[in-house]
Amino acid sequence: MFRYMLEPADLSAVRFGISPLSELGLALRALRVPEAFPQQHPWLDRIAPVRPLLDLELLLALVNDRRSVADFVNPRPESPLTVLGDELAELARLTPARMRHDLEHVHGELPRVFRGPHERVVGRLCEALATMWELAFAPHWARMRAVLQADIIHRGRIVSQAGIGAMLDGLSPAVSFDGRNIDMRLRGAGSPPRPIRGDGLTLVPSMFVSRVSTPADDDLPPTIVYPARGQGAMWSAAEHPDAGAVRDLLGAVRAGLLGALGEPTSSTELALRLDVSTSAVNQHLRVMERAGLLNRTRYGRSVLYYRSDLGEALTRNGPPSGGERAVP
Repeated sequence: MFRYMLEPADLSAVRFGISPLSELGLALRALRVPEAFPQQHPWLDRIAPVRPLLDLELLLALVNDRRSVADFVNPRPESPLTVLGDELAELARLTPARMRHDLEHVHGELPRVFRGPHERVVGRLCEALATMWELAFAPHWARMRAVLQADIIHRGRIVSQAGIGAMLDGLSPAVSFDGRNIDMRLRGAGSPPRPIRGDGLTLVPSMFVSRVSTPADDDLPPTIVYPARGQGAMWSAAEHPDAGAVRDLLGAVRAGLLGALGEPTSSTELALRLDVSTSAVNQHLRVMERAGLLNRTRYGRSVLYYRSDLGEALTRNGPPSGGERAVP
């Protein structure tokens, strides 16, 4: 059991944040102990082809079999808009004492892979994390961030409707709030209660936490990492949607346009191809863009539309044909 003790002023300073680096660090637990993260098995399946390209010797040395992770890869985010580059730049300034302290807390000793000239080790660490981000996270981060941001919006709605106490009490089944104290049921031995005392409490939703997590070092800023709502549903989209059902959902007009936009195309080109007016095409394209099915970019004086990730997912089983004349 671990307890944060809050004064009334501390409650008014509770805020949310999203940390890309923390998600990387926590995701290492799923790599090391996959059976403990069944909701993220689809992610593990998706990154299987790139695993041989990751520096797993170093990355997996950041976590132990009990799923404890070195605190230096779980920073407290400054805002919901934190970017990985800023966090890696801060990590590059990691001191030898801090690295040794955090890793010895995880393993009881400094793993062999972290021994050697400090600058070289930290350089390898930052490169390993940046590579993991590029190969295993960047293709999915937009969807992950959307889940995390939706969770924050949901918690804010609870605060407005039922108060901050109800929001804190509902972060996780492993978290309870009695009006002054936040109690967390953590794995391992308990520790003395920690007063917030104006340090601010940051709440961080995560895709890779099933119960709750806090920094192991009591000297670090107060932070609660909790499971984001809907993380399991992130991977539940149908792999092979039925083309006929997509056509029924969108209608023949928009299904035809979606099928025609496998590459960037202007509304004028579409109108000429389909022998209809440009204004009719534009009306449908704007609606489909607002729905997230299309992206657009400017090329010279033209605006080019193309399928978004969602639009691609809907056409994965073949373009949903809308007929010879897609637009009336």
